[in-house]
Amino acid sequence: MFCDRCRISLLAAGLFLVAGGVLATGGARAEDASLSAPASLSSAQIVEQMQRRNLTRAENLKHYQSVRHYQVEYQGFPHKIAASMEVEVNYDSRSGKSFRFLSQSGSKGLCEKVLKRAVESEREAQQDKGATALTPENYHFQLVGRESLRGRPAYILAVEPRVKSKFLYRGKIWVDAADFALAKIEAEPAKNPSFWISRTLIRQTYAKTGDFWLPEQNRSETKVRIGGTAIFTIDYGSYQIASNATH
Repeated sequence: MFCDRCRISLLAAGLFLVAGGVLATGGARAEDASLSAPASLSSAQIVEQMQRRNLTRAENLKHYQSVRHYQVEYQGFPHKIAASMEVEVNYDSRSGKSFRFLSQSGSKGLCEKVLKRAVESEREAQQDKGATALTPENYHFQLVGRESLRGRPAYILAVEPRVKSKFLYRGKIWVDAADFALAKIEAEPAKNPSFWISRTLIRQTYAKTGDFWLPEQNRSETKVRIGGTAIFTIDYGSYQIASNATH
């Protein structure tokens, strides 16, 4: 029989790279701009604008604090297991992110081997931001469409990693056409961590908070070959932000 400990180890492997790859993506500074239909720009021009705005973010976002709610649920034979955790996150432009565990409930194995490991993978990924950045050095980009996202025009780009890395992903991204900020990701990890995991689908959304775009929610669904599905979610809560404008 496939034991719970084995299931937890597989889930940890899959969610480890989900958190490391997608959650490492930073926000972008929002700017006042027309919300008319997107101009006819190439994918290279869109990505160049994204990079330029990200540099602006790095210069203007000094600090934020939020309390995240992590949750994972595994449904499979013979039963369901679940766990949740609250984590305080502090970002500082000089030192990066720090994490403080506030509370946890549910399966101790899931808390220790999945949720805490997801936090650790994000901590690890920020040590080399260049290796995880959404840039031409790491990805191929192709403009595949345009649509309205929450009432705002957005470009849709297909992204394909240049190398198979546990911190990169393939799929589609939505780029806000007014602010050239990352607004949504729908993707799967570039590298499968285990034969026993058949597929992991990731959806992450960002929201405009004050003058910045920051992560709003992450949801990933992992299918295990021996049966069962894991749903991993992060709700990022509200942000307390400090920027150059507040100093």
